Amino acid sequence: MRKFIYGKTEYKYHLDLGKRKTFALSISPSMAIILKAPLDVGKKEAEKFLEKKAFWIDKQLKFFANFKKTKAKKEYISGEAFLYLGRRYMLKVYKSKEDKVIIRKGRLTILSSKPKNQKFNKELLNEWFEIKMNKVFMERLEEILQKFKYKFVPEIKIRKMSKRWGSYHSDDKIILNPLLIHATKSQIDYVLIHELCHVKHKNHSKEFYGLLKRKCPKWELEKERLENLIFNEF
Repeated sequence: MRKFIYGKTEYKYHLDLGKRKTFALSISPSMAIILKAPLDVGKKEAEKFLEKKAFWIDKQLKFFANFKKTKAKKEYISGEAFLYLGRRYMLKVYKSKEDKVIIRKGRLTILSSKPKNQKFNKELLNEWFEIKMNKVFMERLEEILQKFKYKFVPEIKIRKMSKRWGSYHSDDKIILNPLLIHATKSQIDYVLIHELCHVKHKNHSKEFYGLLKRKCPKWELEKERLENLIFNEF
């Protein structure tokens, strides 16, 4: 992640160097600023281009920020929809003596002793998602590790992050955004591969992206789909 200052505003952006002749600037729905540039572009040249685009950048960032604020909050009642591993499930809430969440007949079902209490139902569903996170993330990590020849298994921690899907720590820990449980397995895999590439390359260097490309050839597509999926849901 790089940054440049224009006026009184500090912007953080991703610089993606590749075999190209021109600049390409985009703002993702997650409000990430992504600048694609030729391999030989220096910091000053990149920032000079970004400064020229500062008005457009601000306009796009405000659009996505306002769009996110106006989105309706989820309701924990029958008929609401929730994502799990990239699939949208309709929620059904039933009165029951036991409190649990199951997927039944293609629907996300809450069996609740307090079916009309949305706060209670939300807690039940969040607990279910947390259990799934621990299980799914570990399963995906074990499979993805086969792509690497590391002699250790990183510890997975789950933590809310506003601008990252994951983070690798030097003490062999991978931090994952809990929102990833709503993404597809291939998108979760992309994030895990990204963080495992940081074991060898700490920064987003050419070597890092080269390794990422070899381990996950369609990483750009998975990243874009992930950001669009989560942005449109939350």
